[in-house]
Amino acid sequence: MDDETILRALNVEKRFGGLQAVDGVSLDVKRGQLTGIIGPNGAGKTTLFNVLAGFFLPDAGQVFLKGEDVTDLAPYERSWKGLARTFQITRTLGRLTVLENLLLGPAHQLGERVLAAIFSRPLVAEEEIRVRERAEEMLRTFNLTHLKDAYAGSLSGGQRKLLELARALMTDPSVVLLDEPMAGVAPTLAADLMDRIDRLRKERGITFVLVEHDLETVFARCDPVVVLANGEKICEGPPEVVQADRRLLEAYLGA
Repeated sequence: MDDETILRALNVEKRFGGLQAVDGVSLDVKRGQLTGIIGPNGAGKTTLFNVLAGFFLPDAGQVFLKGEDVTDLAPYERSWKGLARTFQITRTLGRLTVLENLLLGPAHQLGERVLAAIFSRPLVAEEEIRVRERAEEMLRTFNLTHLKDAYAGSLSGGQRKLLELARALMTDPSVVLLDEPMAGVAPTLAADLMDRIDRLRKERGITFVLVEHDLETVFARCDPVVVLANGEKICEGPPEVVQADRRLLEAYLGA
């Protein structure tokens, strides 16, 4: 594996009974890229995401993060190593405020340990200040400051998408997996979300992998683009090359 590859799937397979959801898929994600994964319904996109994030263990194959084999690690362990993931149906904590959702993001906070909370209160207080400052920064980055005291459950679908991404970034990830971030989001807010992702990638060097049904957005924003069909990777490359590949049309419309 070369130094530019930050996330790799190698010959990954996942079955559910008699259904082969992912069939021998290999994928190399380069540092700083916005990689798009597309394909018709049932192509295996979300299943592949769940394998990459650790929610499913593969039946065969391996997953590497920054050169380390993380195939057997749980999602929270991969998060500690720099892999974050958002969901098509947002999983914000609706009974907590927007700010409280963000404050829960960072792992290994001293205040979570009983002894530290009792005997290291000054250190805990200092860390809480730093976490809050970072949360305030995320609120500004995603234009959520005016909603920081609102309950997450009261937000619109698009605002919850922004909050979920902001919360993922609170873990200081190297790679973020975005599962249909524009699903159910108004076009104006969707464009704003993609602009923010572009800025984070260019300014902070964060790598993003995007599963999305909006092909126009994928071809305009992502490079490379990976196409899945029936659990297999059928083509991959720059957007203009993939758009011209007849296998893409066959995958969506049939031969």
